[in-house]
Amino acid sequence: MKSHNEEVTAIHAADQHQLVPKKVIREGLLIFILAAIQFTHMMDFVIMMPLGPQLMRIFSISPKEFGFLVSAYTFSAAIAGFLSALFIDRFDRKKAMLALYFGFALGTLACALAPNYFLLIVARVVAGAFGGVLGALILAVIGDAIPENRRGAATGKVMAAFSVASIAGIPIGLYLASELSWHMPFYLLAGLSFLILLAAIRFLPTMRGHLTNAVRTNPFRVLGEIAVSRNLQWAMGLTVTLTSAGFLIIPFISPYMVANIGFSERELSYIYMFGGLATVVTSQLTGRMADKFGKQRIFILAALLAIPPILAVTSLPPVPHYVALIVTTIFFIFYGARFVPAMALITSSVEPRLRGSFMSINSCVQQLSAGLASFAAGFVVKETASGTLQHFNWLGVLACVISLLTIWVVRHLKTVS
Repeated sequence: MKSHNEEVTAIHAADQHQLVPKKVIREGLLIFILAAIQFTHMMDFVIMMPLGPQLMRIFSISPKEFGFLVSAYTFSAAIAGFLSALFIDRFDRKKAMLALYFGFALGTLACALAPNYFLLIVARVVAGAFGGVLGALILAVIGDAIPENRRGAATGKVMAAFSVASIAGIPIGLYLASELSWHMPFYLLAGLSFLILLAAIRFLPTMRGHLTNAVRTNPFRVLGEIAVSRNLQWAMGLTVTLTSAGFLIIPFISPYMVANIGFSERELSYIYMFGGLATVVTSQLTGRMADKFGKQRIFILAALLAIPPILAVTSLPPVPHYVALIVTTIFFIFYGARFVPAMALITSSVEPRLRGSFMSINSCVQQLSAGLASFAAGFVVKETASGTLQHFNWLGVLACVISLLTIWVVRHLKTVS
């Protein structure tokens, strides 16, 4: 017979054996819900780029006006990110997430209902106000709930939502837009968002850990503390350079492929489908490599490898479509590979009590950078009398210069939590 101590030990071991799987399941479910929310948030944003040729034709707008349509979302998100930083850390993460996601779903529905260019801009402003803060809160939750040694992999899984949006969401959205109207992708996205909201209400755990040792302070003092932190200045510097390098290019890939390479509007889905299929694997691989070999090292490698595809995609002459698809797919692989370790580094650069506020400020900086880059790109790219676009290669060179600058910035960033 077993002694009392042996029985206690056996029971304790059995309890431990049961607890580990439950913890893994809870963490996996949390990451899945965050990825689902990120999927709808990312699809709502990126669907505007492949819809560009159709919207420019239907509304009879110029590249500059299309650039403003893209940047309206990001400027709104930037303002909302700054305002949310004043109070976001005072709430349970779950309640904040649900409130923001409900507002985002309503904004997306408003996009579907918009009858003209002006009201579409208004709807994009509403969607951006909630969506921009939502993206920041997702990263804050990862930082709070996932240990640092697994944070890169978790970030990679959530960031893979962009790939899933590219593989499934954008092709389906473009098909609906081509066969029915540009409104239909937003109707689909709004319906899906409300379904995910119901799942989030049921399965998201209460998240109040950041409030345990929090001291109620003047929110402007919190902003001041963020502003004077040298490490957080470098983190925001990385956000500015990384985002600007991407959004000088991304909004005009679809219009360039239609006008200069000869893609049809329906064929644009192949660009995002193949890019998404590749990055859904490489983003998670990059996350695991970042945890194993160091986030800064993997970021620097990805940033260097991204330069040739940037130059290629922005200066592509008329080529067979399969060549263009190879170039764009490689571009998306390394574009995404930079973001995974970068976001993990930024999330780990701030202590938990300031994480929500900082990630909101950082989201503000990110969205403002994206908006300014998209808006500026609209002034550089010109439409010729024949309908082709010119000067896109100028943006490619500028994006490469900024990409090199990100390497200098990331070397100054330190992990604190």
